[in-house]
Amino acid sequence: MKPATHPEYKKATITCACKHSFETYSTAGSYSIDVCSACHPFFTGKQKLLDTAGRVDRFRRKYGKKAIS
Repeated sequence: MKPATHPEYKKATITCACKHSFETYSTAGSYSIDVCSACHPFFTGKQKLLDTAGRVDRFRRKYGKKAIS
């Protein structure tokens, strides 16, 4: 392996907008992000599913299982 071809791999501190931070290694150095796993609605369980104009109900009516008589 050639010694001069790979970038420097150094410690980096990633900081979220919610002030949560963690350390990792990166070639880009330290930086900040907008959303992390500590504040993202999907990971915190606060995610809300929006039913825009009844699309879910329309899908269920069209493709849902039909009752057997």
